Amino acid sequence: MVAEISKGEKILSPFPCTACGKCCQNVDKSEQTKFLDRGDGTCYHFDENTKLCLIYENRPLVCRVEQYYQTYLKEIYEWEEFVKLNLDICQKL
Repeated sequence: MVAEISKGEKILSPFPCTACGKCCQNVDKSEQTKFLDRGDGTCYHFDENTKLCLIYENRPLVCRVEQYYQTYLKEIYEWEEFVKLNLDICQKL
């Protein structure tokens, strides 16, 4: 679900993240996230025990799915299409 608000911004339905950690354990596979790689494909800030981000409140924009979409991709994809693409990629990780 998407609703319009001022200045072209949209209120998006939340991204259906399951906190599985797959994206955080494969940061080496994307040019946008390679800078987070601790050397083994896993993000420096990923806690392997909890499968959560150690800097969640201060994580980079690329890790903020809804904000990244609004900033870079809203003119390219509809939100629902973007979510589906990401869920398909997540299944392949």
